[in-house]
Amino acid sequence: MCATTNSAKSITTLGIHHLGLTVPDIVETSRFFIEEMNFNQVGEVPEYPAVFISDGTVMLTLWQVKNADNMVPFDRTKNIGLHHFALKIENLEKLKDLHKHLLTLDNVEIEFAPEQLGDLPIHHMMCTIPGGVRLELICD
Repeated sequence: MCATTNSAKSITTLGIHHLGLTVPDIVETSRFFIEEMNFNQVGEVPEYPAVFISDGTVMLTLWQVKNADNMVPFDRTKNIGLHHFALKIENLEKLKDLHKHLLTLDNVEIEFAPEQLGDLPIHHMMCTIPGGVRLELICD
């Protein structure tokens, strides 16, 4: 157990600054966020390679895996790490519209359509996006 000092107890985080995702095809994944989710590219490091994209609230860092032929896809029942991440959508109507749009894309797999989250006044859907990352889309 870690001992904390009074000054450490007074620190509060302000949310996620950015989320880094390693993907097999950085171009395909960044294109998905830019073209389908209205993100903008805000930077890149071509020699790394990395692309930085943002919707003005969330910034994602996309890293290109070195050898996509030898990658191991994430299995939520066997791997430690990112299970999924969730992006908040403005309202249920826009969530449903986005779901309809994502259904038309060959490189997105819908896990489930928008549905109520238990007894909460929240709706969400889950999909796998280009790069094999699970993305939850959620609204109040």
